[in-house]
Amino acid sequence: MLITLKRINMFSKDYREISRLYRTAFPADERAPMWLLTMKSGKENIDFWGIYADGEWVGLAYVISEGSASYLFYLALSESMRGRGIGSRAMQSLLIHYEGQRIFLALEQLDESADNFEERQRRRKFYMRNGLKPLPLTIREATVTYDVMGTGPVKPEEYESMMKKYLGAASRLVSMDIKE
Repeated sequence: MLITLKRINMFSKDYREISRLYRTAFPADERAPMWLLTMKSGKENIDFWGIYADGEWVGLAYVISEGSASYLFYLALSESMRGRGIGSRAMQSLLIHYEGQRIFLALEQLDESADNFEERQRRRKFYMRNGLKPLPLTIREATVTYDVMGTGPVKPEEYESMMKKYLGAASRLVSMDIKE
């Protein structure tokens, strides 16, 4: 199975499906507005990807890069494509595309009282199988605090600089902290 990454914009053939997947794959309090993602994706160092398996659209990825750090802001597969190894192949394609970069992401914290605790565990194991390791950091974005996983160390200053360039004044709503 050949996995390809294709840049997405509002005129892309699969934009409507990508937008629907984005709304259904991420809780409202974890989503940036779709118009913002789309608008920002035209800028340097921001990649909005459609993920394709043998030419068929299967998912999305959104990556913000600065220097040698790349933040995998969103990754989702169409529900019908999950559990088939496509996610791992997509993740490997992203790791190859961003070779030489320290890729990191924000991940829901393991909270045993969460309704989706088992899903959170599966997601964490997925990223670990695909080369990411837990980092001693947390990210706060608006009202949600996440754990951080990555392929290498990330400094809070790097994340905050990246977000300041991406969000401008709204970057005051996000932060990265060292876990205590």
